[in-house]
Amino acid sequence: MIVWISFLTAVLIFLALDLGVFNKTPHIISSKEAGKWTAIWVTLSFMFSGVVYWLYTTDYIANPDTLKPADASIKFITGYLIELSLSIDNIFVIAIIFSAFKIPQKYQHRVLFWGILGAIVFRGLMIYFGVLLINKFSWMTYIFGGFLIYTAMKMLFSGEDEKFEPKKSVIYKTLKKVMPISNHIDGEHFFVKRRHITAATPLFVALIVIEVMDVVFAIDSVPAILAITSDPFLVFSSNIFAILGLRSMYFFLAHMLDKFAHLEYSLIAILTFVGIKMLLHDYIKLPEWVSLAFIAVSLIAGIIASLRKSSKEMV
Repeated sequence: MIVWISFLTAVLIFLALDLGVFNKTPHIISSKEAGKWTAIWVTLSFMFSGVVYWLYTTDYIANPDTLKPADASIKFITGYLIELSLSIDNIFVIAIIFSAFKIPQKYQHRVLFWGILGAIVFRGLMIYFGVLLINKFSWMTYIFGGFLIYTAMKMLFSGEDEKFEPKKSVIYKTLKKVMPISNHIDGEHFFVKRRHITAATPLFVALIVIEVMDVVFAIDSVPAILAITSDPFLVFSSNIFAILGLRSMYFFLAHMLDKFAHLEYSLIAILTFVGIKMLLHDYIKLPEWVSLAFIAVSLIAGIIASLRKSSKEMV
């Protein structure tokens, strides 16, 4: 438990520094600042794979799958890339939510900060039950695999008709029934008092919608990483690093989302690959580097195709 406690403590310390020091004063985060933090988080994530390698050479962490240190590192990086790639869809939805509730740019970081705390708790619970189900019922692997392929096919054939509309969502309608909601933003406050009534501001509404949508996205991403490994620490740590880097990636990509249209096909390819991998896990054993290579190539191909399309449209 020492490793788990140390990891969670480090995450909480950084989050405290983030809100209390680095972003104490609400401000508009520039693309340059967001790009710097995105690079920092990606670098830290890859460096942590070295920590994983060291941990799995010792007895400091449980190793239920008896992984070799190199395999554990590759599984961590593969899981991280899966979570990072699947977060791209999340970024699109976050942008829609902020636009729908007219959240000023300088307050968006605060909303995402508290969203991360909730995401850590919910992802932790989903990972715990996901690992529990796979270890207790081996046939759950086939259920998860089939679900991932279904999700990929749904993404492929859904088109643009199913665009998420926050103010028409069940989440928003339910929230309006259980508490008063103000249409006015009062600085960075989540609640405001009006005539002896405490009402939720658009910031709080946006936070709740983002939180629920993250759980919805986790229904895809958690089974996807369980196709790579069911080791609880690797699944959880790779998820957390992807979540922590999500905010800076959002601010970095927020103004360039239209340029990455073909990334959707990368996500479809990745989900299909890990789904098939889960369905055939009893018959085909792929080396760890194959999964990593496929996911990396899919992402790079999607980025290159998107940028080429964007540059042609500008000509």
